[in-house]
Amino acid sequence: MAHDQFLAAALAEAHLGAEEGGIPIGSVLVIDGEIIGRGHNRREQRFSSILHAEMDCLENAGRLSPDEYRRSILYSTLSPCDMCSGAALLYKIPKIVVGENVNFHGPEEYLRSRGVELEIVNDAECIALMKDFVDHYPELWNEDIGELAKK
Repeated sequence: MAHDQFLAAALAEAHLGAEEGGIPIGSVLVIDGEIIGRGHNRREQRFSSILHAEMDCLENAGRLSPDEYRRSILYSTLSPCDMCSGAALLYKIPKIVVGENVNFHGPEEYLRSRGVELEIVNDAECIALMKDFVDHYPELWNEDIGELAKK
C-alpha cells in the first residue's frame, strides 16, 4: 500500500508547525483512504503541555466512533512518544505509519506488543527536518520529550 500522499500531508503539517515557530512534527488520521484529521506540534504556539502533533490531529478529527478508530491509520512524521502512543492505544488505532525513528524512538515495541502494526518509513526529508530542529533547538526539543537538558 502506498502511503506517500498521507505521509506528505503529515510532512506539510510539520513544515507548517516550523513556520509558526514550533516543533516540526506533523500527523494525519486516515479512515477509508480519506484524511479526516490533521495536526502539528503546537506546544510552543499554544503554550500547551500536551499538543504534540498526534494529539492535535486527534483533537482536530473530532469525536469519532470506536468503529471509525478501528478502521483508521495514524501517520506521524516522527515516532510517537509515550503520550501519543497511549492515545493510539486508548482508541485502538490499529496501524501507525512513522515517517522516521532516527532522531527519536518512541515505545514502538510496546505498541507492537499491544497489537498495533507499525510501518517505519525513515523518509529522508522527515529525518533531515527533525535533525535540523534538534541541532538548533536542543532545549526546546528536550522539553518536548520530557528530558533534562544535557550539560
